[in-house]
Amino acid sequence: QVQLVESGGGLVQAGGSLRLSCAASGTFLWINTMGWYRQAPGKQRELVAVITSGGTTSYADSAKGRFAISRDNAKNTVNLQMNSLKPEDTAVYYCKAGIVRRVRNESDYWGQGTQVTVSS
Repeated sequence: QVQLVESGGGLVQAGGSLRLSCAASGTFLWINTMGWYRQAPGKQRELVAVITSGGTTSYADSAKGRFAISRDNAKNTVNLQMNSLKPEDTAVYYCKAGIVRRVRNESDYWGQGTQVTVSS
């Protein structure tokens, strides 16, 4: 069984910062791409940032220059440092990981989500 557990959400004022963390646990061979997504009320889930196992990153336009994604392959964790937060960043943030449990068999796993609320 594989589990992703997020932490670090909360309430912050506009202009503030938060750091989200996600840890993968269970039995698997390795983790490929990891990422953060978010879903605001009444909206579809959208990509925020992703990072490959080699450290290549990609960001949504809304996150560029304000958010930074990082990972620790030894600890199977991925983090999202969010700075200069805006009210429109308010959403439930989800961690996603492409996990290989058997050779040539990769599946996507999602965390349970963590609420981020930015007040104006």
